[in-house]
Amino acid sequence: MKGIIISIYGDIMLEYNSVQELYNALIPAFNVKLRMFKNSQFSNIKRQDIWNYLKVNKWMSSINLTISEMVSDIINVDGYKIIKYKEKVGE
Repeated sequence: MKGIIISIYGDIMLEYNSVQELYNALIPAFNVKLRMFKNSQFSNIKRQDIWNYLKVNKWMSSINLTISEMVSDIINVDGYKIIKYKEKVGE
Protein backbone atom coordinates (compact mmCIF):
# COMPACT_ATOMS: atom_id res chain seq x y z
CA MET A 1 0.00 0.00 0.00
CA LYS A 2 1.39 3.37 -0.96
CA GLY A 3 0.65 6.60 0.84
CA ILE A 4 -0.60 5.22 4.13
CA ILE A 5 -1.48 8.22 6.27
CA ILE A 6 -1.80 7.97 10.02
CA SER A 7 -2.95 11.00 11.99
CA ILE A 8 -1.24 11.78 15.24
CA TYR A 9 -2.43 14.25 17.87
CA GLY A 10 -5.24 15.58 15.74
CA ASP A 11 -3.68 17.93 13.21
CA ILE A 12 -0.18 16.48 12.85
CA MET A 13 0.05 13.96 10.04
CA LEU A 14 2.72 11.40 9.35
CA GLU A 15 2.78 9.62 6.04
CA TYR A 16 4.18 6.15 5.70
CA ASN A 17 5.16 5.20 2.18
CA SER A 18 4.68 1.50 2.78
CA VAL A 19 3.21 -0.97 5.20
CA GLN A 20 6.79 -1.99 6.06
CA GLU A 21 7.61 1.58 7.08
CA LEU A 22 4.54 1.67 9.36
CA TYR A 23 5.47 -1.74 10.80
CA ASN A 24 9.00 -0.50 11.50
CA ALA A 25 7.64 2.56 13.31
CA LEU A 26 5.64 0.24 15.59
CA ILE A 27 8.56 -2.06 16.49
CA PRO A 28 9.21 -0.39 19.88
CA ALA A 29 5.60 -1.07 20.92
CA PHE A 30 5.85 -4.67 19.70
CA ASN A 31 9.04 -5.09 21.72
CA VAL A 32 7.33 -3.83 24.89
CA LYS A 33 4.49 -6.32 24.43
CA LEU A 34 6.92 -9.16 23.72
CA ARG A 35 8.75 -8.35 26.97
CA MET A 36 5.39 -8.51 28.75
CA PHE A 37 4.79 -11.95 27.22
CA LYS A 38 8.35 -13.16 27.87
CA ASN A 39 7.79 -15.00 31.16
CA SER A 40 4.27 -16.20 30.46
CA GLN A 41 2.55 -18.93 28.48
CA PHE A 42 2.68 -16.53 25.52
CA SER A 43 6.47 -16.48 25.26
CA ASN A 44 6.27 -18.16 21.84
CA ILE A 45 4.30 -15.27 20.30
CA LYS A 46 6.36 -13.29 17.81
CA ARG A 47 6.16 -9.69 16.64
CA GLN A 48 4.68 -10.80 13.31
CA ASP A 49 1.96 -12.75 15.15
CA ILE A 50 0.80 -9.59 16.94
CA TRP A 51 0.95 -7.59 13.71
CA ASN A 52 -1.04 -10.18 11.73
CA TYR A 53 -3.71 -10.58 14.40
CA LEU A 54 -4.29 -6.85 14.86
CA LYS A 55 -4.10 -6.08 11.14
CA VAL A 56 -6.86 -8.55 10.34
CA ASN A 57 -9.02 -8.34 13.48
CA LYS A 58 -8.77 -4.70 14.50
CA TRP A 59 -7.10 -2.31 12.09
CA MET A 60 -8.64 -3.30 8.75
CA SER A 61 -12.07 -2.23 9.97
CA SER A 62 -10.85 1.01 11.58
CA ILE A 63 -11.26 4.48 10.13
CA ASN A 64 -8.85 7.36 10.87
CA LEU A 65 -6.67 5.13 13.01
CA THR A 66 -3.96 7.01 14.88
CA ILE A 67 -0.50 5.72 15.63
CA SER A 68 -1.24 6.12 19.35
CA GLU A 69 -4.33 3.90 18.96
CA MET A 70 -2.21 1.30 17.18
CA VAL A 71 0.37 1.39 19.99
CA SER A 72 -2.41 1.03 22.56
CA ASP A 73 -3.83 -1.94 20.65
CA ILE A 74 -0.42 -3.60 20.63
CA ILE A 75 0.16 -3.08 24.35
CA ASN A 76 -3.35 -4.25 25.28
CA VAL A 77 -3.77 -7.19 22.90
CA ASP A 78 -4.83 -10.46 24.52
CA GLY A 79 -2.33 -13.28 24.09
CA TYR A 80 -5.11 -15.90 24.09
CA LYS A 81 -6.72 -14.21 21.09
CA ILE A 82 -3.43 -14.23 19.19
CA ILE A 83 -2.96 -17.94 19.89
CA LYS A 84 -6.53 -18.70 18.75
CA TYR A 85 -5.97 -16.65 15.59
CA LYS A 86 -2.72 -18.50 14.84
CA GLU A 87 -4.51 -21.84 15.24
CA LYS A 88 -7.36 -20.69 13.01
CA VAL A 89 -5.08 -19.61 10.15
CA GLY A 90 -2.84 -22.65 10.59
CA GLU A 91 0.37 -21.02 11.76
